[in-house]
Amino acid sequence: MSEPPSQNVALVGLGSIGISFAALHLRFGAGTVTVFDTRPDLEQHIESVLPGYLSDEPDAAAILSQLRTQGRLVICGSLAEACADADVIQEQGPENIRFKREIWVEVEESAKPTAHFWSSTSGIGASLQSQDMKDPSRLLVVHPFNPPHIMPLIEIVPSPKTDPQEVEFARDYFDKLGSGHRPVVIKKEVPGFVGNRLAFTLLREASFLVKNDIVSVKDVDAIIEASLGPRFAVQGPFRAYHMGGGTAGIRAFLDNLGGTIQGVWDSQEGVEFGSGDRWEEKVAKQTEEAYGMPDPWQFAERDEKLRRVLDTQRK
Repeated sequence: MSEPPSQNVALVGLGSIGISFAALHLRFGAGTVTVFDTRPDLEQHIESVLPGYLSDEPDAAAILSQLRTQGRLVICGSLAEACADADVIQEQGPENIRFKREIWVEVEESAKPTAHFWSSTSGIGASLQSQDMKDPSRLLVVHPFNPPHIMPLIEIVPSPKTDPQEVEFARDYFDKLGSGHRPVVIKKEVPGFVGNRLAFTLLREASFLVKNDIVSVKDVDAIIEASLGPRFAVQGPFRAYHMGGGTAGIRAFLDNLGGTIQGVWDSQEGVEFGSGDRWEEKVAKQTEEAYGMPDPWQFAERDEKLRRVLDTQRK
């Protein structure tokens, strides 16, 4: 088994994605993790959330304390401090183009000339983020699925100006991490990359069905959890439908069901934010009535179920 990556990682932004990545780098990497966020309660936030991401054991808080004592985790008071000795600088800030352009200019001023720049944006390409950088070849997107300390997908999305060696470095890092993550290189920039394009397409259709009183929020979830969820945990759509065609494969599936599929595609309608029909309120109200507001117990339950699914998937 290869040695875990020893690079020092700076995390800029400690929201749900950032703190989850902190757990991932600390658990499986061997380098120092420096963190910076402008939130005034950063220390309290880390101490209350990160232990549960590091371990399920009762002594998780002690593990966090030990990491800080050993110097593996360093909470920094400035962006410059966090970036100074980092080999990888990973940004998880607001989904705002202006913010991202500004932060990378600041990072370039503080980072080592050999540091690698990663953005964990949900959909803003590196080509948009890097327009004010001196050297845009250093930046690429490393897009996870939430929570990244559990979910194995990492979409690596370079811009046309990204150095190919940066792509290889990022892929090699996650291959060697030993965490079971699966880095996939996306060949071209597209809004939402690939994972979110697929997910948001499903969300759009689900919202349309709820908006038009065809089905409830809770029943949409039940349908997914009892059909597509377990199926796609085992096989992606192309492999699943390849088997759906029997021994003749996906060609037979498309031949046999092409008319039905086209009929569904032709019947789909758009759902637009701010359109005046208040579908967002309808979806949100039904969701809150069905599940209440997310709390630590719900997050813990979700994470445990995800781990069990992934453990089964890896067998």
